[in-house]
Amino acid sequence: MSLKKTVLIIGSGGREHALGWKFAQSSFVEKIYFAPGNGGTGDIGDNVTIDVTDNDKLVIFAKEKRIDLTFVGPEIPLVNGIVDEFEKEGLKIFGPNKEGAQLEGSKVFACDFMERHGIPYPRSFTFMNPDEAKKKLKKIGVKKSVIKANGLAAGKGVILPESERHAFDAIDDIMNKKIFGTAGNKVIIQDRIEGPEVSIIAFTDGKTVIPLVPSQDHKRIFDNDKGPNTGGMGAYAPVPFITSQDLKVIQKTILEPTIQGLRQEKIIYKGVLYAGLMMTRNGPKVLEYNVRFGDPETEPLMLLLDSDLYELSMACINGNLKSDLVKTKPGASVCVVIAAPGYPGSYKTGQTINGLNNINKSNVTIFHAGTKRENNNILTSGGRVLGITSYSTNIQKACDDIYNHVLQYPFNKKSIYFPGMHYRHDIGWQALKYDKSN
Repeated sequence: MSLKKTVLIIGSGGREHALGWKFAQSSFVEKIYFAPGNGGTGDIGDNVTIDVTDNDKLVIFAKEKRIDLTFVGPEIPLVNGIVDEFEKEGLKIFGPNKEGAQLEGSKVFACDFMERHGIPYPRSFTFMNPDEAKKKLKKIGVKKSVIKANGLAAGKGVILPESERHAFDAIDDIMNKKIFGTAGNKVIIQDRIEGPEVSIIAFTDGKTVIPLVPSQDHKRIFDNDKGPNTGGMGAYAPVPFITSQDLKVIQKTILEPTIQGLRQEKIIYKGVLYAGLMMTRNGPKVLEYNVRFGDPETEPLMLLLDSDLYELSMACINGNLKSDLVKTKPGASVCVVIAAPGYPGSYKTGQTINGLNNINKSNVTIFHAGTKRENNNILTSGGRVLGITSYSTNIQKACDDIYNHVLQYPFNKKSIYFPGMHYRHDIGWQALKYDKSN
């Protein structure tokens, strides 16, 4: 890998901006393209107006530009089989093929897979009929159940009902009103288990699986984990209450059996394996699989990654991943997401974002998500707009850098600001609570 390389990153969120930021530090990478990118990725490379679902145009572009590595950010292209299409053309691409992507694309497939291979997960029941789902939910108990749409729902297809009406409305929304489209053709009712959640994101070449430090996402829109689920309002890493012994158990009972199970089923799985876990009294259990980097977990993880991302990605693709390729910096990182007013419901776009050039904290990085550039202005263009990410010696200091220096209140010319913007004030609360109790 002596010659300078060209990378194509597929996606437009904060995750893709963070990946591009890390690729830009590689000693191997000379040029980066984003398809389609956002208002911030254009500062790192070139944005290309190709939709993430257009496999044919992406393949043509990769061939025309002689892309050395394509890195897939979001789940939809993976579930749509983009890896298969690229590999047919002899193109190097990071991510699992269509068969492997079923782990995220179908929760029914994932549950059946875990059952076959003895991987711990909550008791689950699958339904194609909404009335049968409601009957089972009543039998289990509303507040002892979790309702999940089978397919992709942008992180919003999981409902923890608080009343029978809430539960029945959720099933009707998913299965009858199809608010998540075909993702709601089937619904899963699971036992509601208890414990802190943790994200384990690992690199794999299909044989070896090596996790990054554990991270924790904050799904609910409001402080104190209130309100509806979102795509993620913030994240931090590492997670202080996950011990080295916990990580050994996770490796032995979840990560390795997953990769071994896929190999047994003749599924070639390369890229990222993300296990969303709950740490119960009886050990870790899988709440869900994702087949790509999480967002916003990627933002703090990239600030902590001390490896060359190009070298690491190619090792996964070429089947020669080794543990010494995955290195982590000491310290901690926190990401606070700024969202548009109304998110995760309908939200306003096209608002000018002020203060982006006034941040002078060297250890704070601003990753763009729902933004676009018009003339010399950065405007809002999505629900999750920015990910303010800090690296410091510990979680408390990283939080302080964001909340005390970047998101100052009342807002002034040194603050990032757009009308009605919303963010949580308690990202990292579980880590801080743990630190104070020790």
